Amino acid sequence: MSGDAIHPLIDAELIEQVHQFSLRIAQAGKGGRLAEQKANAKGQGLEFADYKPYVAGDELRAIDWHIYQRLGRLFVRVFEEQQNLPVYILLDHSASLFCETPSRFSAAQRCALALGAIALQQQDAVRLFPFAAKLNNQFKTLSGKHQLFTLAEQLQHHQPINDSDITAALTEFAGYPLRKGLVVVISDFFNNRGIDAVIDALSQVHHNQLLIQVTQPWDADPSRLQASSDVRFEDAESAATVDLQLSPAVIKAYTEVYQQFNQQLSQYASDTGTGLLQLNASDAILAQLSALFEKGMVA
Repeated sequence: MSGDAIHPLIDAELIEQVHQFSLRIAQAGKGGRLAEQKANAKGQGLEFADYKPYVAGDELRAIDWHIYQRLGRLFVRVFEEQQNLPVYILLDHSASLFCETPSRFSAAQRCALALGAIALQQQDAVRLFPFAAKLNNQFKTLSGKHQLFTLAEQLQHHQPINDSDITAALTEFAGYPLRKGLVVVISDFFNNRGIDAVIDALSQVHHNQLLIQVTQPWDADPSRLQASSDVRFEDAESAATVDLQLSPAVIKAYTEVYQQFNQQLSQYASDTGTGLLQLNASDAILAQLSALFEKGMVA
């Protein structure tokens, strides 16, 4: 790609460095083309899986003649079939992700592009599903590193949506008849119905999952807002307001609720073997992704 063709969303240094990482799951669903992921199918591939008795029509080159010499019976070698991994990126563009500086959505965009670049480099299949209250399923599946520019285009033009419901979007996605793969959910995971409803909706998604929780430093520590004691909070999506005095008691109550919110999300990730990254929107993306992929896999 020439220098004058670089998309404004593409950080060349970030894209170059994330190629050291890899996305892996235990088994990709059957039906994809041959690539790097193990599938729950036996057939073509390079990794030996098992032996089976020879039957008419089996590939003669797969016969193990050493076993025939020892046992006088024909067995063929069966190999693990490796297919491409479907990577479904669910990107939240609710209004709450746009209202700060730097915005959470900007960090979410760059993270989505970085993860997409890893998958495209592996010849995996990437499909973007932006959402607020509903999923946007208009984008086609991309495959191959040459599709990075197209993915950047898909990520570029999303406006804040006031009508937001991550639980509805996840429930809708869970009903799609898609090949099993990796679902990357990039969101703040805030919802008027509470974290219990979000976790229930996540539980309906029968794919491997990677959760990217987009945060800001003041989420956990509201004193960093440097606000006066009397403040008016406005909901970025409903425009509802509430006047509060940021007394020590109010800050303590908020902190306890936020900690419980994080604990429940973390417990869900731990219980289900789900990857979870708390992505600080005010910090560089690469170092945070490095911490996530230090083992080189997402299971």
